[in-house]
Amino acid sequence: MRRTALVTGAGRGIGRAIVQRLAGDAWVAGLDRGFPDGPGAAQYVQEADVADSAAVTRALEAVLALRGGIDWLVCAAGITRDRVSWKMSDDEWADVVAVNLTGAFNTVRPALPALRRSPTGRLVFISSINGIRGSFGQTNYAAAKAGLIGLARSLALELARDGVTVNVVAPGFIDTAMTRALAPALRARAIDRTPLGRCGAVDDVAHAVRFLCDDATGFITGTVLPVDGGQLLGSTPG
Repeated sequence: MRRTALVTGAGRGIGRAIVQRLAGDAWVAGLDRGFPDGPGAAQYVQEADVADSAAVTRALEAVLALRGGIDWLVCAAGITRDRVSWKMSDDEWADVVAVNLTGAFNTVRPALPALRRSPTGRLVFISSINGIRGSFGQTNYAAAKAGLIGLARSLALELARDGVTVNVVAPGFIDTAMTRALAPALRARAIDRTPLGRCGAVDDVAHAVRFLCDDATGFITGTVLPVDGGQLLGSTPG
């Protein structure tokens, strides 16, 4: 049976790659603040800011009106506003938490009745290894991404009786427009810290998401799957 999927942050980067990967097995709706390169593989797109709870609920209701339900929900929307903590403004903190953490909850909450009805409910959050280990100059980002792990594990407990699995993918240094804009020295340092010796590709993350959505992975829930080329290994006390 062809599933129905909704992906946030679907207009670019990792989110767009996830849409592409899921579209082979699902009818996919994409949600983002904009789609500068068009809808890609998404069969349906809605423009909305995940930080706006009412707008996200309206977008979700439109998908439900078209499809009658949702089987897979992937929360990939995220932003950065990097600055050391003693220079970070209230807005830089609030904006990142509003999109990266509250935005995920804004998306999940109205989708839960549909996910609980699905015989193959899957919920996947895109966090970051920086939410596990911390990151200099990213207190807002790391805190929000760490919050997704707590959110996912709590939801995994709440939704287990309905057979809905809830998991987290934690990317490392991935080749995106955002990371390509970094200074060459910073990029080189990140690659040097990656045991596999290269950037990850957005498709690496998308394949991990598809794995967690599969019928065959229905006994995996509450887990965090790093897609980081081994980078976390160097952050683990030994």
